[in-house]
Amino acid sequence: MAMTWRLTALVRLGRNVRDQKCRFLSVSCFRCGTVVPFKLSDIGEGIRDVTIKEWFVKPGDRVSQFDNICEVQSDKASVTITSRYDGLIKTLRYKVDDVALIGHPLLDIELEDDNGNGEGERIERETGPEAIGVGNKIGPVEEGAEHTALNGLEKALATPAVRRIAMENNIKLKDVVATGKGGRVLKEDILAYLEKISAGSAGNRVEEKPTAGKLVSIKGYSKHMWKTMTRSLSIPHFVYSDECTVDKLMGYRDEVKDTLKEQGVALSFMPFFIKATSRALEKLPQLNAWLDEENQATRVLDSHNIGVAMDTPDGLVVPNIKNVQNLSILEIAKELNRLQELGKKSSIPLNDLTDATFSLSNIGVIGGTYTKPVILPPQIVIGAFGKAQKLPRFDGKGNIVAANVISISWAADHRVVDGVTMAKYSNLWKYYVENPAFLLIGA
Repeated sequence: MAMTWRLTALVRLGRNVRDQKCRFLSVSCFRCGTVVPFKLSDIGEGIRDVTIKEWFVKPGDRVSQFDNICEVQSDKASVTITSRYDGLIKTLRYKVDDVALIGHPLLDIELEDDNGNGEGERIERETGPEAIGVGNKIGPVEEGAEHTALNGLEKALATPAVRRIAMENNIKLKDVVATGKGGRVLKEDILAYLEKISAGSAGNRVEEKPTAGKLVSIKGYSKHMWKTMTRSLSIPHFVYSDECTVDKLMGYRDEVKDTLKEQGVALSFMPFFIKATSRALEKLPQLNAWLDEENQATRVLDSHNIGVAMDTPDGLVVPNIKNVQNLSILEIAKELNRLQELGKKSSIPLNDLTDATFSLSNIGVIGGTYTKPVILPPQIVIGAFGKAQKLPRFDGKGNIVAANVISISWAADHRVVDGVTMAKYSNLWKYYVENPAFLLIGA
């Protein structure tokens, strides 16, 4: 009897051990890789947040190190983010046009070879403030919806879009009757709740208030413009204006523009204006400078990095052409064409947006005639040109002739630039534009 009991116990123990081993093997097979959050690294220039412009991957894609993950837009430039791991994309945490914070996860990735690369970044179920979209943070968007913590205790199930509607209308999700699968709060539930509140308060309403309208966030290039123009308010501007005849310049351009167009180069007035800017700076180099307010001094720069104001789908931006003093008009035209193509896609790299020493704005391409340009600190001068107009003018013999004329305006920092210096510079620039042959021969 005792022997039978012992045999039965050993058999049961063997079965338990075998069952436990099978369950262990099943779990190990299921967790074939470590899932880690792929965090957005610091991309420099003091940038704290970026806008997602384009995803190059989707859940289920397999990526290797240095593969392109997404393109992001900061207030200064467009940057392509590449993978630091080999693995499988599990979840994208943002949609296109969402704002992502530096140091926060962009996506979740399952590592192919768990050799400790993600040990410190092992993903956890998020139920705190970061999971419900506090500030600019938006939770996982590919899963459809996720649990969110409310008041630290209660939970609701809702998509980021529904949470945003609730937040904008000051609604607590726990107060809304959920009709979606598994207790999910739907957009229709929010609208029904709003309708209920509206109907309940209709009897007490004395006066219909106007709607608040749509709140549009400032982001991308427009955010950089906000910062720069706020700094510019502290600059005591003065403006010097004149007009310039461009008849000879039009003749030079018209002679070669069709030939260059066949080579894929669009030639406008702007390359000539840019080169004339550089040539005039060779005579008055003190205007190619940055202001050092702390030391009450200017830093005169050797490179003529000429910025050109450019309209893009994400707002005004001022990329610059580096070392214009060393470039021909054709080389300037090619660089300008390159920047314009990137501007159309709001994809101008950071290198093209930094270290400008002198800026220009051509409102003539839009149709404007006169403007007062605003200085981009730490620069000390900016120029602006209007559209070419055919106007009556007197020639050298006193006869009235038709002339193609543009207006020019120079804004300067009056703390370090006086009117006489600005007038001399404007006359030099005008001389080169009105006599374009001297731009070509270096006189």
